[in-house]
Amino acid sequence: PGAQEQPPGPGSFDLGAQSGRWAAFQERHRLSCEEAARLLLDAYEYRGLVKHAGGCHCGAVRFEVWASADLHVFNCNCSICTKKQNRHFIVPASRFKLLKGADNLTTYTFNTHCAQHTFCKTCGVQSFYTPRSNPDGYGIAPHCLDDGTVQSIVTEDINGKEWEKAVKEHKSIRDMSKP
Repeated sequence: PGAQEQPPGPGSFDLGAQSGRWAAFQERHRLSCEEAARLLLDAYEYRGLVKHAGGCHCGAVRFEVWASADLHVFNCNCSICTKKQNRHFIVPASRFKLLKGADNLTTYTFNTHCAQHTFCKTCGVQSFYTPRSNPDGYGIAPHCLDDGTVQSIVTEDINGKEWEKAVKEHKSIRDMSKP
């Protein structure tokens, strides 16, 4: 009897008639199988979003975040946001990836200690943080994004001086960290 065809092993899959297209795509773009799969999954999962890259001033902290090219930015008037001019947009944790600098971040908390105000130990810039309104997401500073991916910014004032009331009355802020 001739050799029998083996079923795909764990972690592999049969692309059927698409095998040739897949191989040609990888070759044309010089991608590994994992890189090609990541590109395909990102395109599907983050449809309508763009990948923004950013970081702190000195470059020790770098991240990428999937969000709209048209950003909805909050301008909060609470005590800390006012002092550091913390304007930010909110994304789910699944759309944020810290690329480097975890060891160069430090955190400041106060009052309820729910918000995690992370900043670079070297230059002091807060390029992202964990907001009290969305502890399962990230607040990203749009001014810390690299040029070229933001199309527009709409800013909404939030009355952080009366945080509980403002968050309770806001129609969607708590849902912004949901995938």
